[in-house]
Amino acid sequence: MWGKDNRVQRMDFGGKAMDGKALDARMWAEQEFSMASLGDERRTRRLVQVAAGLAERPTGTLPGAFEEWSELKGAYRLLSCPQVTHEGILSDHWERTRQRCGLGGEYLLAEDSTELDFKDHPGVKGLGRVSAEDGHALFVHTTLAMAVARWDEEEWPEVTVVGLFGQRYWVRGQTVHPQRESDHRRLNRKHRESQRWAAVFDRTGGPPWGVRWTYLADREGDIYEVFGQCRRHEADWIVRANHPRALAESGKSVLQKVAESPVLGRYKTFIRSRANRPARWAVLEVRVCRVTLRGPYRPGGRPEPITMNVVEAKEVDGPAQDSIHWVLLTSWPCETFAAARRVIHAYGRRWLIEEYHKALKTGTRMEETQLATAERIEALLGILALVAVRLLNTKLEAATHPDEPLDLAAVAPEAEVILTKKIGRPRAGWTNASALSAVARLGGFIGRKSDGRPGWLTIWRGWQRLMAMAEGYALAKEAQKCG
Repeated sequence: MWGKDNRVQRMDFGGKAMDGKALDARMWAEQEFSMASLGDERRTRRLVQVAAGLAERPTGTLPGAFEEWSELKGAYRLLSCPQVTHEGILSDHWERTRQRCGLGGEYLLAEDSTELDFKDHPGVKGLGRVSAEDGHALFVHTTLAMAVARWDEEEWPEVTVVGLFGQRYWVRGQTVHPQRESDHRRLNRKHRESQRWAAVFDRTGGPPWGVRWTYLADREGDIYEVFGQCRRHEADWIVRANHPRALAESGKSVLQKVAESPVLGRYKTFIRSRANRPARWAVLEVRVCRVTLRGPYRPGGRPEPITMNVVEAKEVDGPAQDSIHWVLLTSWPCETFAAARRVIHAYGRRWLIEEYHKALKTGTRMEETQLATAERIEALLGILALVAVRLLNTKLEAATHPDEPLDLAAVAPEAEVILTKKIGRPRAGWTNASALSAVARLGGFIGRKSDGRPGWLTIWRGWQRLMAMAEGYALAKEAQKCG
């Protein structure tokens, strides 16, 4: 949303910065999937092959990724196997990510949900509704792990993307319309969608001694049980407030309390441009207070009160429709202005989970699959969930190390020849930024100074075109040799 996005780095899942060779799809697939436990080594070998193909050509459909009939048939057979599940594919990756997050230091665990809507493929069996009435969707809830490398002079965390800390999915059944369901009945339901928030700690436990995990969630995660869950597992939290929660010590709400608190300080920050909204500088006013929240009504009695800090970041004289106003509930200390800014900027890293879901939907084009059952789609999600991490890291490569030299031959066969002929070789040679921009230009990105960075759609349109051109170039060379 706002500045300092260049403070994000990328990382492979062994904890080392990636070089150009990590972009090779086969090497990446071997690294990510070769230890998956699917009950048969042949399935695991096939999984590596399928993952490499989907990473090379994230077209959304299997026929688009596999032109050879034998490869396509093998992919369908793999995803149809009952032993090939979302959890079976991802469990090894989750374990490696969690181990990495226990090695010492500070980690941010950003959590969010998204829907995969298959409205254009209504024949899929086993999917559920989107809204209260209709739809055809699968919902995905992801926890993305980031390691804090350091804090800069403006209290921004420089982070590296470690990987997926956890991921779950579900479908909605034909339940009672929310407007017709009483609050009492809703609260007494045994299973509620809201229970997904911070539930990953039930499987992982808390951080090892000397390691700090901080849970990040937007307003949808403002659930009282989330704070208790984090506290039980000795994890910190930064959650954007959504409710005027009552205080235990007074009749005021948490929003009233922080609004009445004195201004701790002001600072200026840059707001990046978004759709139909130009970039601008904003002045933020920061307030802090400490509160004890009263436990809300729950069947069986109210949970015990929880004490935490509240940080408000409010834009001074901002635009009426797009003014920044964050109220953050946190377990972090906030005694100083610098500490409060650290909370605000740590929460600012939550945008990476939104970028991840954008990579899953727009980058891998998951919603365009033509698989016939929910079980097959869920297995495909297990593969594309990590393809999306790969896409996210590829995009971050250009943002965090734009001038780092890149060996295009490691990205795709004949890629350097094709991009040089179509776009022209940059004066300074190929770098992360210039290569990504060149690929995006094949997908329709103009590349003017005012255009900013290319988006997912143009990047992956360009990537697909580059792969097709590289294959045609290689076939033509082979034909010349044969002739």
